[in-house]
This record gives sequence, C-alpha cells and structure tokens, in this order.
Amino acid sequence: MKKVIPFILFSLLTLTAFGQTSKKNTPKNIIFLIGDGMGVSQIYAGLTANKGHLALERIRHIGFHKNQSSDNYVTDSAAGATAFSIGKKTYNGAIGVDATQTPQVTILELAEKKGLATGLVSTADITDATPAAFIAHQIKRNMHDEIAKDFLKTDVDIVVGGGRKSFDQRKDGQNILDSLKAKKYQVVESLAEMNAIKQGKFVYLYAPGDPKKFSEGRGEVLLDASKKSLELLSKNPKGFFVMIEGGQIDWGGHANDANYAATEMVDFNKSIAAALDFAEKDKETLVVITADHETGGMGLLGGDMTTGEIKASFITKGHTGQMVPVFAFGPGSEAFQGIYQNTAIFDKMKAALRLSQK
Repeated sequence: MKKVIPFILFSLLTLTAFGQTSKKNTPKNIIFLIGDGMGVSQIYAGLTANKGHLALERIRHIGFHKNQSSDNYVTDSAAGATAFSIGKKTYNGAIGVDATQTPQVTILELAEKKGLATGLVSTADITDATPAAFIAHQIKRNMHDEIAKDFLKTDVDIVVGGGRKSFDQRKDGQNILDSLKAKKYQVVESLAEMNAIKQGKFVYLYAPGDPKKFSEGRGEVLLDASKKSLELLSKNPKGFFVMIEGGQIDWGGHANDANYAATEMVDFNKSIAAALDFAEKDKETLVVITADHETGGMGLLGGDMTTGEIKASFITKGHTGQMVPVFAFGPGSEAFQGIYQNTAIFDKMKAALRLSQK
C-alpha cells in the first residue's frame, strides 16, 4: 500500500503539470479547431517557421483518423467536415447530408438544442465547405447562396469569416444580413467593432469572398475572433460549442507553396494557444484539434529552426489520402487517442457533451 499511494500521487502531479486534469470527467464546453489541409508535414513546417515550437506540444493525448469519404479514397473538405459534424460518411461535395443526400442534424445543432451557445470562426469564406458543414444542409458545396440562407435556420451565436457577398449580393435579391439583424444579431463592420462587443450575438463577414492571406495583411482576425468567441460564449452557464478553422493551410497546399502553408499554420497556432490557455484555466473545456485531410502531399526536404526557413516538395496540387492527427486536451481528451474513423470524432464530442439526438 505504501508503494501504491506515492505512485498515484506521482501520476496525478504529472497529469497536472501537463494541464490534462479537470474539475470533472466530462466537459461543459468544446473548442473544435480544424486546420484545413493540415497534415503532419504542415504541422512540422509551422513548427520550423515558428522557430522550433508550437502550442500543440502542450498536448499529450494524440490520435489519428481515417478520412476516406463514402465515394472516394481521398476526401474533400465537404465530406471530411460533414463526417465531423454528423458522424456519417458521405460523398465528396456534400454539406450536412449523408450519402443518400438526406439532411442530418449536426453537432452544432445538437448543442443548440441542449441550450449551449455556439459559434463558427474561419479564415475562409464562411459558406465554404468546412464551416458550412456544421450549419447547412445542401447537396453540393458550391451552393453558396443556399448555404448562406441556412444560417437563418439556426440560432448560432457567433459567425466570423469571409463570404459576405453570399449574404448581401445574392441572385435572389434577398439581404441575409438584414434578416440576421431582424433576429437580433449585431452585424459588425471592423475588427475594432468586433473587439468592442461585450455581449449578444454577432456576425462579422470581413471579406466579400475569400479573405486575404495572413502574409498579405489579413491581420489578427483569427486570433481576435477566437478570443472574442470564448469570452462571449463562456457567458452561457450551460456551456458552448465552437468550431474554429484555419482554412488557408489547405490553400498553401493547393498552391504547392510551403511558405504559404507554414505562415497559415503559425497563424492558426495562435488560436490553438488561446484555446489551450482558456481550457487550462477553465478546467471544464475539451479542446480538439485536427484536420479534414492533408493537402499537397507535402514533404519536408530541409529547414532551419533558428531562421524558420523550410524547403519542401509536393506530389500533387490536390488532397491526399493520408491519415491526419488528432490532438485533444482537457476533460475527456483520453478518448481521442488511437486510430479511428473521422466519423468517430462526432461520436466522441457528442458523448463528451452528453448530447441527445432525440
């Protein structure tokens, strides 16, 4: 017995040091971060560009998911994100519908039904595949106007991304932003205005279409929107679910531009750090970080941790079928270890928040 007690104390102290313990076994909140196109090489390129470290190094519970879609060995973002959002495999191009094109309730909608606050934040067009999969139900990912209209069917609290033209420059002449204002949303026009918000629901569509690259002056919109989301959503006593996307890591892969991918990874890393800081202090928040797929087949050929320089080669301008990592931190994070289907991420998050589909 004397040997057992010190071992238990040592184990608890070790877990506490890594920030993996919590007040209770199940979380009240989930911060789900998706680095679109973020494979292991993109992570290590970002780590190199960031002079040798990323916030991901703070995490001890790590797994991998198998991400094939229902109709293709190589998934696209729509099928990949929909697998996360509804827990079912579907075809490439599907948004919030299963392989038979039947709409399925999403994790964000389940959270809303339970009374949780919810949010979507992205460095891409907010009607693009990844964020759309959590809030919309359309048979094709390019149905941007229809996806934007689906935003009126939920009570999502926070929406930040590009794609404003799908809301206020539509073919049908409807102004979705006016409709959102009628639903008591604050429609903000600048980062400063967003940062000044103290309470309530808001929408910030900071680009008419796709936002700028970070390297071209996008600024700290992802970090600021992540922090503001956590500040406001955490006011809900029942908890919250938020999806935060680093959307342009993928675009760097498509462009076969290693510096583009690495720069976007470093920007995404700031939001990861903010999420981990929040969870470490809060003790009731599960943070899950993954990618929908890898993009470009990126291989690192050299680099320098002191200068941040990287040398890379690519095998495609499209996606690849590689498994991608899953990182989890906080209460319930141990469930994300191992190798499993991408649909299991929905199941694990649903179980962690004790959400019901009835």
